[in-house]
Amino acid sequence: MNFGSSFGISASALTAQRLRMDVISSNIANAETTRASMVDGKAVPYRRKLVVMETAQPDSFSNILNSKMGSGSEGVKVKSIIEDSSPLKPVYNPSHPDADADGYVYMPNVDLTKEMVDMLSASRSYEANVTMLNASKSMVAKALEIGR
Repeated sequence: MNFGSSFGISASALTAQRLRMDVISSNIANAETTRASMVDGKAVPYRRKLVVMETAQPDSFSNILNSKMGSGSEGVKVKSIIEDSSPLKPVYNPSHPDADADGYVYMPNVDLTKEMVDMLSASRSYEANVTMLNASKSMVAKALEIGR
């Protein structure tokens, strides 16, 4: 692995973790949103979103060969942003404008504790990648000093 690829790996991870933090922030901001969209004239609550990541290099022979020769792409990329399929939370509140005939309002499937743990994980991952980027930069600087 050359220095250029280490910078590329760090950069791709930083971009992916930044997007993950943005999605988590959106989940937290919409934790009480009961009218995220309208379907057939009916309000639909917000659904928690999740970031799906994958390696930037699929496991094919040509990509592995290119990687070993130093010309392959490495790192991580965001494959997609999906909606969490866990059930919505029914809350009894007959005075709410979105309550059904039985008085239940369906709230988003966002758990603030889970979101904060995910945010902490994404933040720590971001910090680790910044540290790796700085270490790579320091190694390049030291290598250039050796040549003097």
